Amino acid sequence: MKQKVLFLDRDGTLILEPPTDFQVDSLDKLSFYPGVFRWLSQIASEMDYILVMVTNQDGLGTDSFPEESFWPAHNKMLQAFVNEGIHFSEVLIDRSFPKENLNTRKPGTGLLQKYIYGDFDLENSFVIGDRLSDVELAQNLNCKSVLISNQNDNSADLCTTSWQEIYTFLKGQKRQANIKRKTNETNISIALNLDGQGTYDIETGLPFFNHMLEQLAKHANLDLEIKATGDLHIDEHHTIEDVGLALGEAFLVALGTKKGIERYG
Repeated sequence: MKQKVLFLDRDGTLILEPPTDFQVDSLDKLSFYPGVFRWLSQIASEMDYILVMVTNQDGLGTDSFPEESFWPAHNKMLQAFVNEGIHFSEVLIDRSFPKENLNTRKPGTGLLQKYIYGDFDLENSFVIGDRLSDVELAQNLNCKSVLISNQNDNSADLCTTSWQEIYTFLKGQKRQANIKRKTNETNISIALNLDGQGTYDIETGLPFFNHMLEQLAKHANLDLEIKATGDLHIDEHHTIEDVGLALGEAFLVALGTKKGIERYG
């Protein structure tokens, strides 16, 4: 199953960016973004995103930004997040200067090739950051974006300065799936939205089966579209069986890892 990703900027998103030199190059400059611990930890525990930090650190390792002034604050930051149950699967740092115009520097995707060509659900992934380059990175990855800013930008899916709003927005993402199944006997397409309103459009060629599927959509308050053709001139069982298999797969995909879902009773 494809994994969804949150690509997270560092300075101005997870920690505050110093307004003078824009470098967190000492422990006394390390200050966390308000609300990030509480709401990012809830995102990590309740939602099925993997967390990837992607940050531009201009000239890291040069005389203007020595390594020894960077790592103490950076490592303390990472440990603070671990203490709150927040784990980054990968931390990607570009060290170049803007004038070098390297593809590894955001909004370039040079550091993110494994996510572009790997088994990841980029369409339902997000870049979260405080600069327009983060929004541009999302566009280059063909995913969505959250801009942490007081300014509105129509190209971002959400503009906010509140981690609580980010949590609420991500929590409200619809759980959807589109499944196609074609065999020698049947041809089936299913569109499922678990967070729908009970609407349906079902055509299987079997009126009573249509009715039962419509009741599922209505009483579960989910949106369901099923188009199925099958060898009904022989009998009904291929169509019913294959619709059941495809519908089960749709529920599996829409539920993802089932993270945050608890058994009742």
